[in-house]
Amino acid sequence: MTALHAEPATTTATTDSVLTIDGVRAAIGPVLRRLGESAALREQTRDYAFADVADLAAAGIGLVGIAEDDGGAGGSLREVTEVIIDIARADSSVAQALRSTFLIANQVASRPDLPHRELILARLRDRDLFAGTANERTGGASGQTNATARREGAGWVVTGEKYYSTGGLYASWFSTQARAEDGTLVRFLVPLDRAGVERLDDFDAVGQRLTASGTTRFTEVRVSDDEVTVLGDSQPDNPWAGSFAQLYLAAVQAGIAARALDDAVGYVREKARPIKHSSASTSARDPYVRETIGRIAARAQAARAVVLLAAEALEDIRGLTGDAAREAGAAAAVHVAQAGTIAIESALNAAELLFDVGGGSITDRALGFDRHWRNSRTAANHNPRQWKDAVAGAYHLTGEEPPTTGLF
Repeated sequence: MTALHAEPATTTATTDSVLTIDGVRAAIGPVLRRLGESAALREQTRDYAFADVADLAAAGIGLVGIAEDDGGAGGSLREVTEVIIDIARADSSVAQALRSTFLIANQVASRPDLPHRELILARLRDRDLFAGTANERTGGASGQTNATARREGAGWVVTGEKYYSTGGLYASWFSTQARAEDGTLVRFLVPLDRAGVERLDDFDAVGQRLTASGTTRFTEVRVSDDEVTVLGDSQPDNPWAGSFAQLYLAAVQAGIAARALDDAVGYVREKARPIKHSSASTSARDPYVRETIGRIAARAQAARAVVLLAAEALEDIRGLTGDAAREAGAAAAVHVAQAGTIAIESALNAAELLFDVGGGSITDRALGFDRHWRNSRTAANHNPRQWKDAVAGAYHLTGEEPPTTGLF
């Protein structure tokens, strides 16, 4: 377990230039190529992509879906999702590490009533990155909050530990929650360089090893009232606030499937040799290799298609109110759940089929092709597919609405 105190990489972007979707995608293209070329080696040597992530931030990836009037690129939810898939295609660990930034940007874009909206928007325009989690490793039920917040003077003092702090080593700001003495949940957003905040590089999963998803420790951390939101009991018209978060995970899977196809094609063209039984002069002409590439391509296409369709379904909710918002929100949550299932299955299958285009040499550790299956499998464990399928089935059979717990 390593404690990290280093500052996140800083950016040098000018924040007063006009952003466009095409401009952001052009700016991040070279960065994604570097990430894609170095991903396998960085995972093997546990080398975080601090400079490249800083360059992505400087290019304005956190502003892709922010309205032009707010200083963003004005992208649709589909366009935001396409950018996420592109990042995951280059390096799914980096895409996962940026999830909190995209989530908070989506809140800014879709919620005019978001607490502290103008302040968060200003930080996004400054190219800051965000991290956050409510998760704890306490042995209690999932979602249980044991971190404490006590009143002291004009603010609060927080003590506790949070795990799965995805992106915490890259970020400048951390969002989480603690329980006040009266049982109230207090949500707050603080800078990661504040006294008493400690980031640990202790995430040790089989995949997504460089998502910076370890522990964030709070020891007597002072939090002011203007950094706090007390969670209330009010119910929005569309209570499925977690649908975009689930869409994000599905987009990461789509990116993994796309990368599996890239690597399969590249290996066949550049390194593979036909087996001795083959009548083909090259592996690229072997009919069984061609069939396998076609199967991988179909799965990559399926993952991308269902994810982008789900993004459009979520886009259609914006601006709706009352019963219309609730009805559309439930349908979109189911749509996203179904997309998540297909994206996961497609990515896992594509990552396995990759190994069928070569012989023993394709399993060389230096190639790092096993990371695609490991990354997909690890990301899939965020939320159980069985729940997604069962909830979707109940909705279609009886009209039962999905839970509003953020898994759909």
